[in-house]
Amino acid sequence: MTDTPETDIPLEHVHVAPDGDPANAPAVFVLHGRGADEEDLLPVARHLPDDLHVVSLRAPDPLQGGYTWYELDLSAGGLESSQPDAEDFRRSLDLVVESVDAAVDAYDIDADRIGLLGFSQGAITSLSLLLENPDKYAWVVALHGYLAESHADLDPAGIEDTPVFVGAGTGDRVIPQSRSAAAADRFEAIGADVTRGSYPGGHGIGQQELADVVAFVESHVGGD
Repeated sequence: MTDTPETDIPLEHVHVAPDGDPANAPAVFVLHGRGADEEDLLPVARHLPDDLHVVSLRAPDPLQGGYTWYELDLSAGGLESSQPDAEDFRRSLDLVVESVDAAVDAYDIDADRIGLLGFSQGAITSLSLLLENPDKYAWVVALHGYLAESHADLDPAGIEDTPVFVGAGTGDRVIPQSRSAAAADRFEAIGADVTRGSYPGGHGIGQQELADVVAFVESHVGGD
């Protein structure tokens, strides 16, 4: 069931309540990619266990009919070597944290069982949020993203054994597979429990990747 969003949550969003009793249920916060919106990943989220609150957040800045979490710093070359604009990135990271905290209160979410699922810019944002506060998130799914340089050297206490799924496309020309693999390498090095997925195709989520994501999430939050 999709609810009318609470107005005191900083970011616009869609909330899908879990089946059964929503009180103190776990949640997944969904972060879309550049140029998309809060509806974009709902078809993915609908495959996840039905005892989850789904809170799909909209990025703050309009872009080409959709929204973006930040502008791109292209000073290192083309799109394939881009980095988040530092000021925009910081603002979005803070807005997501504020929105998560507000949603926990608004929807009576279990604050100890929060996951993040992000695609592209949303994946980059999700990985950085985990590094900044690993005790806040029970698991993270990062699809077709990379580890921002601003966070690449962080080695926070508490990240050990945190489940992280990193998915990549072998033909992805927006975020090459090598960048996702480097993120997975780094998270393994600092002790996270990393699951890797490599899939034929480009910058999108195919059926096998979706199936693997669902299996990963089910293994950490339960399911039918």
